[in-house]
Amino acid sequence: MMLYRRLFQLSWGLCLYGFAMALMLRANLGLDPWDVLHQGLAPRMGLSFGMTVNAIGAVVLLAWWPLRQWPGIGTVANIIMIGTAVDLSLMILPMPEGYAMRAAWLGAGIILNGIAGGAYIGAGLGPGPRDGLMTGLCRRTDMPVKWVRTGIEIGVLAIGWLLGGTVEVGTILYAATIGWIVHHALPFFRIAEIERPASA
Repeated sequence: MMLYRRLFQLSWGLCLYGFAMALMLRANLGLDPWDVLHQGLAPRMGLSFGMTVNAIGAVVLLAWWPLRQWPGIGTVANIIMIGTAVDLSLMILPMPEGYAMRAAWLGAGIILNGIAGGAYIGAGLGPGPRDGLMTGLCRRTDMPVKWVRTGIEIGVLAIGWLLGGTVEVGTILYAATIGWIVHHALPFFRIAEIERPASA
């Protein structure tokens, strides 16, 4: 039953993550660094935004091999489900009218993104490909997470911006708040292992 609970939480967490990304896209007020990259690459790859998310996730996963980082069920599901959820959400979400509505969608997207992140991380079935890249680099280089994460985020943001991705107030707001939201959401969703009684 514990595995089923983990899989269920992982699934809805990843779907909600994709929906939150679609809200931010529709708001058109700035994206998180990786999505700036995805948006810049999508027209050049001839793919939808969601399929670009999935494709880049698969490419990043290949970088795990020299880092000796191994994927879990959650890693593979991340690559398949988030981008698919983004495209499906974009099919049903209308374009918001007016700055106030766009700002509301941006705020909702950031908050839901943080909650969804807490849910799929809390399921404990493996990190997403981008998070795994970070942890793998930290382990191999002995550099602290804050420097590795910052370097990756700045790098993908710069490339995405040069390719035409949207960098606006939402990008700054996301960077300033997402860690706090995930930090407070994670305790609600972390599924602890059940301790087995000691043998007699």
